[in-house]
Parts: sequence; structure tokens; C-alpha cells
Amino acid sequence: MEPFELETLFKIMEALSSDQDWRISYPNPCQPGSSWPGIECKFTPNDNHFHVTRLDFGTPPNPSCHKSATFPSQIFHLPNLESIFIFQCFTQNPTTISLPPNMPLASPLQQLSLRSNSALIGTIPPRISSLKSLQILTLSQNRLTGQIPVEIFTLTSLVHIDLSYNTLTGAIPTQLGYLEKLVGLDLSYNNLTGPIPSTIGEVKALQKLDLSSNSLSGKIPDTIGKLHSLVFLALSNNRLHGNFPGGLTGLQNLQYFLMDDNPMFVPLPLEFGQLKKLQELRLSNSGYSGTIPSAYSQLTNLSSLSLQNNRLSGQIPTGFANLSRVYHMNLSWNFLEGVVPFDSSFLKRLGRNLDLSGNPGLCLSPSDVNGGGGVNVGVGVCGNSKTSSLMKPLKKCEAPLLQGFNLLYLVNVALDKNTLDSGVHDMILGHCTVGHLDPTAMND
Repeated sequence: MEPFELETLFKIMEALSSDQDWRISYPNPCQPGSSWPGIECKFTPNDNHFHVTRLDFGTPPNPSCHKSATFPSQIFHLPNLESIFIFQCFTQNPTTISLPPNMPLASPLQQLSLRSNSALIGTIPPRISSLKSLQILTLSQNRLTGQIPVEIFTLTSLVHIDLSYNTLTGAIPTQLGYLEKLVGLDLSYNNLTGPIPSTIGEVKALQKLDLSSNSLSGKIPDTIGKLHSLVFLALSNNRLHGNFPGGLTGLQNLQYFLMDDNPMFVPLPLEFGQLKKLQELRLSNSGYSGTIPSAYSQLTNLSSLSLQNNRLSGQIPTGFANLSRVYHMNLSWNFLEGVVPFDSSFLKRLGRNLDLSGNPGLCLSPSDVNGGGGVNVGVGVCGNSKTSSLMKPLKKCEAPLLQGFNLLYLVNVALDKNTLDSGVHDMILGHCTVGHLDPTAMND
């Protein structure tokens, strides 16, 4: 290894880790048989030297970080470094992401991952745009603040951006549309405001889009229907409202659509019934009205359906009984009525994963109850007055957890912060029916 590169590497190690005296223990860190954990090197025949290409810190067997560790800006001076992974490293001493003013013009860095660093604060530096080879940018679960710098969206080689679980503010930059190679975008659990930019439709390679748990407002843009490769879409816990875009049927590869806790106050869109690959559909606590479209019975790949805490009326579509892959269904706290169309085998298969409670007009056929193994799905037996208590209409609010909270909080209530974006759990945050929500009380 060249002397300058070796000295830079030792300075980085001294700034981050005190596991051992790296200069003495590993004087030639890239030499076969003496390389330290958390480092990868490659031999370059052109100059007959080893060069550092990857550094990992924070989790065993990689070097751990000492309590006073700060971000080492000189890490960008390693001339052949392609990947940086720093996990749970900056936890006590506040530090910021800094880039040196005399950074190499042609940095080969392809992956920058700084994750779960509770003492990593400040803004995302716009100069990160000088890393022209960057493909993966992960800055999640830190304490970063400020706006997303528009300069990031000049990095046209990016295929994945994860800025989730920070305290970022402002709007999502419209320049997002420049990233034609982007496959994954996660901006969830921040304080972003404003609309979803219509330029999202230009990111045609996108497969995962997670904008949940922000304060985004307005309607879902029509251009989202251009994302034909999209598999995962999460928009839960925002302030989105109004009708769904007409191009929704263009999302023919969509498997997960998560959009709980938004003040929508519209009927359920028929178009969901045409998205044949859907496996999980979550639309709870959003003021949806009207009937459940029978077209949803055509979603033969559906495994989880969450429509609780809305204002849905009418009967449960009889075709739901044929959804053979469903293992979870929550239709509770609506105004559904009639005989539940599920036979005893369906009731046994879902068991406690079927919740129909809070629908005063629903009842079970006696034959299905007798053959259902005593499964309690929250409704009584048709014609049996003894079970009427199970079908008692709701008071305005029977949940002590939510007493005293205003209407705006109820609609925009967040999912538990510990819930992962890939989870399929329903977090039912109270027993107040959305039927009591007043859409005129909501602001855009």
C-alpha cells in the first residue's frame, strides 16, 4: 500500500476505533494473512500495490467504535474506496457528515451507508453530489435535519436512496425525476411536507417507494401510474386526500399497497380489483365510504386485507370467501351488514386473524358458528338475541387511549415508531369509528 493511503487509513481507524493499536497490530493491513476485520483490499497490477476498497465499522466482527468517535472526513481521501458501512458507531459524541474541500475529483465510491447513529446530526451536505459514482446512499435512523439537498438528484447513477427515520423537513424535490435508474426510494418517518411531486412518474425503474409517516398533503399524482415496475408502495400516515389517480391500473406489478391513516373520505377505488398481483392491501382509518367493491374478490393473491376504522356500508362481498391465500382480514369498525359469507372452514383457517367487530348489522350463520370451532370474530349469531351485546353500536369513543385527542390527531395518528416498513402487522390504535370524523375539519 502506498504510504499516503496507509497513513490515511490509520488516521481513520484512530478517529473511530480503539479496539487495539492498529499501527502496531496491523502495520500492513492489506497483506494476505495480516488484514484486519472490516477491511477489503484489491491488488492493482498497474501500480503493483494493494488498495483499500471497503471499510465496515460498528458491528462484530468488524471494529467497534469508541465513545468519542466522530465522522472522519479523510475517509473520502482513500483513492480506491468503493464502499463505506458505519453502523451504530456515533452514539454519544455529536458529529456531522463532512466532506473535505480537496476531495478527489473522480471518487470511485459506490456505496455510502451510515445507519443507526443516534449522535449523527446536522444536514445532509450538498457536496455529497461530488460522489459521481455513487449508486447506494443509506443515511437512515440517524438524527439528520434540514431539507433534502436537490444536488443529490444530480447523481444519476443512484439505484437506491434510504433517508428514513430522521427529522428531515421541507418538500420532496421535483428533481427526483432525474434519477431514471433509481430502484428504491425510502423517505419514511421524517417531517416532509407538500405534495408528492408529479415527476415521480419519470422514475420508471422504481420498485419500492416508501413515503409513509410524513406530513405529505394533496392527491396522489396521476403520473404514479407510469411506475410499471413498482412492487411496494407505502403512503400511510400522511395528509393525503381525495380521489385516487385514474392511472392506478398501470401498477400491474404492485404487490404491497399500504395507505392507512390518511383523510381520504372517498369511496374505495374499483381499480384495486385489477391489480392481480396484490398480496397486501391496507386502507384503514381513512374515512372511506360506500360499499366494498366486489371486484376485490378477484385479488386471488391477496394474503392480508385491512379496511378497519372506515365508514364502509353494505354487505361483505360473497367472493371474499374464495380468497384462498388470505391469512389476515380486518373489516372492523365500519357499518357493514348482513350475513357473513364465510363458511366454517374459512373461519377456522383465519381464526383470530379475522376481525369483524364493531359492525352492528353483521351476523354469522348458525351453521357456520357451530362448525367454526368457537372462533370469535366479533359478531353474533343471526337471530340470537343473547349475542346482541357483540353488535352494540359504538359510542363516540370507547377507547381510553384516545380520549381528549382531537379529530386531526385521530386521522393522522402515526403507526408505532417501532413498526418496520416491511411488516404486515395491523396497529389498531383505538376504537373510535371513523364514521364520527368530520371531513370538513381537515385541512389540506
